[in-house]
Amino acid sequence: MGTSLFKTGRFTRLERVKRSSDIKKLFKNGNKVSTKGAKFFYLPNQLGINRIAFAIPRGYGNAVQRNKSKRISREIYRHFKMSMKLGYDMILLVYPGYDDFYQRSAQFRTLCLKAGILQV
Repeated sequence: MGTSLFKTGRFTRLERVKRSSDIKKLFKNGNKVSTKGAKFFYLPNQLGINRIAFAIPRGYGNAVQRNKSKRISREIYRHFKMSMKLGYDMILLVYPGYDDFYQRSAQFRTLCLKAGILQV
């Protein structure tokens, strides 16, 4: 699998932070930026690609609402990933009240700009 998949708009399995140890490391050692309704943890990785996880607190409605929130977040990442610097592990932690696609998109853009990983 070449890097051509990462140049498309697809969100592949290789782009997901899956291991519990990687997620714990991000929460513990990662740099953090926040905005109203969301937090963003990030750390450089040695992989040459970006990997991301989406964290939704348990108090965030029911399972249907949490899954919808994750779908929205994944879609927003998919739109932004072409303009992001490569080589980072990230976690987007969102809180209730910002379920709209456009609000979440603005949040994600703000967080990436604060983190300095969005190419402008």
